[in-house]
Amino acid sequence: MAASRSAALKVDWAKITSSLGLKGQTAAALQAFKKRNDDARRKLQALSDQPQSVDFQQYRSTLKNQAIINEIENHVKTFKPVTYDVGRQIKAIEAFEAQAVKNAEETKGTVDLEIKTLEKTLQNIEEARPFEDLTVDDVAAAEPAIDKRTTQLVTKGRWTVPGYKETFGDLSIL
Repeated sequence: MAASRSAALKVDWAKITSSLGLKGQTAAALQAFKKRNDDARRKLQALSDQPQSVDFQQYRSTLKNQAIINEIENHVKTFKPVTYDVGRQIKAIEAFEAQAVKNAEETKGTVDLEIKTLEKTLQNIEEARPFEDLTVDDVAAAEPAIDKRTTQLVTKGRWTVPGYKETFGDLSIL
């Protein structure tokens, strides 16, 4: 219904008359239709603006069962729309929204820090020397844990790396 009302309001009557080339009796009939349409719309608007009440006297004079009419009239008079206090729900939504914004800001900080770390790593990779040009000291300087672990193994008298033979095989045969 609302779509038909909005469509009727958007009709450009003058354009219809000129685009279809209507003349004489057809144009007059279209104008008469437009006038009836406008009058009907005005009457509908006037009626919808009036209060809508029920004439219970009319029903009392027509119907025999007066108890039903009295009961319905009582229900109509005492009817009050239910109102809901949505304040609690709004407060809960606002609290959730505030927490979500706080979490998003924390996540943004974490992601920004991770991005900086990754950019630094990417820069190190791009600026790295080829593997063939690296020395043992360069590797130890880049990752001190390797040098520390190697020192531990040597001081304990272990000259092989655990799991090396399982991964790469025994080269002593060559």
